[in-house]
Amino acid sequence: MFSKILIANRGEIACRVIKTARRMGIRTVAVFSEADRDALHVEMADEAIEIGPAPAAQSYLVIEKIVAACKRTGAEAVHPGYGFLSERQAFAEALKASGITFIGPNPGAIAAMGDKIESKKAAAAAKVSTVPGFLGVIESPEHAVTIADEIGYPVMIKASAGGGGKGMRIAYSASEVAEGFARAKSEAASSFGDDRVFVEKFIVDPRHIEIQVLGDKHGNVVYLGERECSIQRRNQKVIEEAPSPLLDAQTRKTMGEQAVALAKAVNYDSAGTVEFVAGQDRSFFFLEMNTRLQVEHPVTEMITGIDLVEEMIRVAAGEKLRFKQSDIKLEGWAVESRVYAEDPTRNFLPSTGRLVTYRPPAEGAFGEATVRNDTGVYEGGEISIYYDPMIAKLVTHAPTRAAAIEAQSEALDGFAIEGIRHNIPFLSALMQHPRWRAGELSTGFIAEEFTGGFVPPQPTGEAAILMAAVAAAIDHKLNERKRGISGQMESWRKVTFERERIVFLGAQPFRANILSDDESGLSLDISGEGGALRPVVLQSDWRPGEPVWRGAVGGRSVAVQVRPIANGVALGHAGAFADARVYTQREAELAALMPEKIGADAGNQLLCPMPGLVKSIGVSVGQEVKAGEALCVVEAMKMENVLRAEKDVTVSKILCKEGDTLAVDAVIMEFA
Repeated sequence: MFSKILIANRGEIACRVIKTARRMGIRTVAVFSEADRDALHVEMADEAIEIGPAPAAQSYLVIEKIVAACKRTGAEAVHPGYGFLSERQAFAEALKASGITFIGPNPGAIAAMGDKIESKKAAAAAKVSTVPGFLGVIESPEHAVTIADEIGYPVMIKASAGGGGKGMRIAYSASEVAEGFARAKSEAASSFGDDRVFVEKFIVDPRHIEIQVLGDKHGNVVYLGERECSIQRRNQKVIEEAPSPLLDAQTRKTMGEQAVALAKAVNYDSAGTVEFVAGQDRSFFFLEMNTRLQVEHPVTEMITGIDLVEEMIRVAAGEKLRFKQSDIKLEGWAVESRVYAEDPTRNFLPSTGRLVTYRPPAEGAFGEATVRNDTGVYEGGEISIYYDPMIAKLVTHAPTRAAAIEAQSEALDGFAIEGIRHNIPFLSALMQHPRWRAGELSTGFIAEEFTGGFVPPQPTGEAAILMAAVAAAIDHKLNERKRGISGQMESWRKVTFERERIVFLGAQPFRANILSDDESGLSLDISGEGGALRPVVLQSDWRPGEPVWRGAVGGRSVAVQVRPIANGVALGHAGAFADARVYTQREAELAALMPEKIGADAGNQLLCPMPGLVKSIGVSVGQEVKAGEALCVVEAMKMENVLRAEKDVTVSKILCKEGDTLAVDAVIMEFA
C-alpha cells in the first residue's frame, strides 16, 4: 500500500479523498493555486504545494506542475478526483513515465472510453445500443447544421472531452445549431483544452441513468447498481439518487451486465461510470463512459456500504477486488443534493464572495436516516470566480425513497448559508414537489416545472401555521431576553405585557396567544384555517443569533432557517420562504399605515447578472438591436452566458471591453 498520495484537485473532492486516505493511514499532499491558498483541502492535507496562478489552465491543468509536485514531496501515487486532469490520457502516461501510480484506469482504457466519440465507436463494436448520431469530429458550424438536418431535430451538441455540463448545447433548429456549436467549442477549449465536439440525436423526455462499475488489474469487474441523475439544469446534475425509481430488477441486471461487458472489453481497472439515456418505457441507449470517480458517487456508497475511493486506491496498489458480483447488495435509498453558489431566482446565475455564514446540518445517524455532507469550504472562506460553484453535496440515506426525501428536506432546512446567493431555497422547494416525490422524472423536469423561472413559494396550509408559530416563539424569546437586561428604569406603575400577537408572514396575518412558557415548552394558540385558534406546543433550545431554529412543533422534529431583517426575521422551511414580523394589536394597526418602498428601475442598461469575465461583445455603439439578439458573452465559473436584448434598442454606450472582470450588476452597456 502507498504511504503517501497526492490529490491533483481541489474543493470537496480533494477533501473527500483526504478523509479516506487518512482513515487508511496514508499521508496526503494537496496542490493549490494562488486563489486556493487558504482553501480547506490545503488545511486538511499533511503537505501542500502551490502550483500556479488562479486560472486552472495555469495551475490544476498543467501536467508538468503536478508531476514536479509529486517528485518534490515523494508522493507515490496521484488521485485525480473528477474534472481537471482526471480523464486525460496524457496525464496518466506522464505519471507512469515518472514512476508514479495513477489512481484511476490505465491509459488505454482512458483512450478507449474517456473520449466520447471513441467510446461510442467502442460501444457500437461491443453491440451496445447507442444513440443515433455523427461520431466524427465536426469542423465548422455549416458542417454541424448539415449533420443535424440529416439526424433530425432536436440534437445534442457535445464536447468530446466534456463533463459537468460544459461544452454542451441542445438545438431545435439550424440557427441554434450554429450558435450552439460556437459556444460548445469555446467552452470545451477553456474547460478541457480540447475543442472537438460531436452531434447526436436528443432523446425527448429522457431519463439519465448510470451504472457504477469497479474493476481491478486482474480482470475482475463488478457493477454496484445504478444512479438516476435526471434532475438537471443546463445539462448539469442537481439531484441524484440511488437506486432509480424507474428500473425494475431485470432492467437493472441487463444494464449492469452490459456496462460490465463494455468495461471488460477495454480492460477497465478502476472506478468508472457507464451512462445511459433511458426512455420512460425502460428502453436505454449508451451515452458515454466517464473514466473517473463521479461527483455523485456518495449515493452509491450509501446503498452498498462500499467506499469507492478506498477501492480505487487498493486497485491502483495492485490488490484484487475484495468482493464478487453476488456480494453486492443494495440496501435502502440515498438522495444527494448539490448545493451551489448560484441564484435560482436569476436563472441560476453563479454567485461569488465570502461565506459569512456556513453552518451545514449535523452529520451522522438520526433514527433510521443518515446525513452526510461532503464539502470543501468553511465559514469565512471565499467562493472563487475561477472554479466550479459547488459548495457541498448533501446526502441522506434511509430505508425507503420517501424517508430519504423527508430526511433530505429536513437537512436542507437546517443548512444555513449567508454572504452569497445559493440554491438551497430551490432544492428545498424541489423536495416538496409532487412530481419529484412520485418519481416521475425526466431531464427536462426543471424546465417543464419551473417555466417562468424559480420564485420561492410563500408558505400555505400547515407549513404557514408552523412558521407563524415559530415566528411567535422567536419574538417571545427576544422579548424575554430584553426584559432581563439589567439597569432598566423602574416604571411608576406595574407593566403588563400583552400575550396576544399578530404574526405577519409576508402579508398573511395570524393571531397568536402566548399561554405559558415552562419546562414542557412554549404553549400558544394560533389561528389556523377559518381563523379559529388551535393549540401548539413548541420546544427548542434556540438562542438569538443562531441561523437555524431547531426543535419540535407539536412533537414533530423541525428545522427552520432564520435570518434577521428590519423589525423581524426571514424564515425558510420545507421550500417555503417568508418575512415574518410579530406585532401587538396596536403595532399591527400602525404598521398597516406605513408606505412601501419601491425599488429603483435599472432603466435602459444591461447589467452584469453575476461576477464574470467579458468573453466577447457582439455589438457596437450606435447599432440597432432587435429583441432576442446577443449583446455579449460573460463567462463565470467555466460557463459562458449569452446576454440578449430584452426589447428593440439602440446601443448608446459600451462601458467595458473584452477581458474585463465585472462585479454583479456592473453596467455593461447603455441604450438610447
